[in-house]
Amino acid sequence: QVQLVESGGGLVQAGDSLRLSCAASGRTLSSYAMGWFRQPPGKEREFVAGMHWSGSSTYYADSVRGRFTISRDNAKDTMYLQMDSLKPEDTAVYYCAAARSTYYHYTYSDFSNPASFAYWGQGTQVTVSS
Repeated sequence: QVQLVESGGGLVQAGDSLRLSCAASGRTLSSYAMGWFRQPPGKEREFVAGMHWSGSSTYYADSVRGRFTISRDNAKDTMYLQMDSLKPEDTAVYYCAAARSTYYHYTYSDFSNPASFAYWGQGTQVTVSS
């Protein structure tokens, strides 16, 4: 079992930056493919970014590529999402997620599908004002 807790959300203005954190307990993050998703108001959950279990590859949704960066600190069992140049359309509840199995190679298609992830945090609200 993996327990995930997000933090770092808040209310910011367009153009500002935020860094979200996802702290894990129960199992080490370094053996799981990890992802960030978001759910805008009234919309379905959508993929934002993902990282291969080895950390060797990262994946991003087109809407955030070049502005968001996913990273991981294995020593702290914590994953991060650095969000720069925020836009009002980035407003959403952000969730971190861990894959169903350890050491599994995920493709972009796997990362972009919420069903590929078995463990979820409770979410953190990000609101970007114009």
